[in-house]
Amino acid sequence: MKVTAVIVAAGEGLRIGGNLPKPYLPLVGRAMLLRTLDRVSGARNIEKVVVVVAASELSRCEGMLQGDSALGQRPWVLQSGRATRQQSVKAGLEKIDGDTDIVVIHDGARPFVSPALIERCIESADRNGAVVAGLPARDTIKIVSDDHRVLSTPDRKALWEIQTPQAFRRKLILEAHEWALREGFTATDDAMLVEQLGNPVWVIEGEKTNLKITLPEDLWLAEAMIREGRIP
Repeated sequence: MKVTAVIVAAGEGLRIGGNLPKPYLPLVGRAMLLRTLDRVSGARNIEKVVVVVAASELSRCEGMLQGDSALGQRPWVLQSGRATRQQSVKAGLEKIDGDTDIVVIHDGARPFVSPALIERCIESADRNGAVVAGLPARDTIKIVSDDHRVLSTPDRKALWEIQTPQAFRRKLILEAHEWALREGFTATDDAMLVEQLGNPVWVIEGEKTNLKITLPEDLWLAEAMIREGRIP
């Protein structure tokens, strides 16, 4: 089984502030994107990693990856991102080899994903075709109108907060992105595109430590987790 990972790190990270683009922000001295690559490269079966970054950051990212001894000889290739995340993922898919069986898509801003979770996603995708990691919702969720009026309260037992990694059989995720391009359909994650084709998507339990770094407080929490030894 040949597996390729697509790491999406093309966003500007405007909500986190600062002068550096988010993928290069240091987490206890190591760039966030490098920490993500450490975890992804540690998973069994992943033979190639496609790193999607902003076109304006290709040179900076290439220099960082080439100069990082910790990555060793692990194969990676860069791809320039596009205007939206969905378009950036599609651009990343253009770099995968034709003999790839499974594609793992992961956010560059989730640097604490464990190799074990990635491996479980790969195994499930191989069996089922499409899988996402997620956690059962812990809080009550309300459906709210534009004027902030509560419309309904769905059963929390059926609600999951979806993370990445998300893993798919190659032909399935390629078909889903091609369909979305033809139809002009925009999704909030890649699994939603597969759902629109009528294909089942399975959920496996993710990790509470697999947080997405979006806001300044997320960065503070991530650094505290490293310093306190909560991240292996």
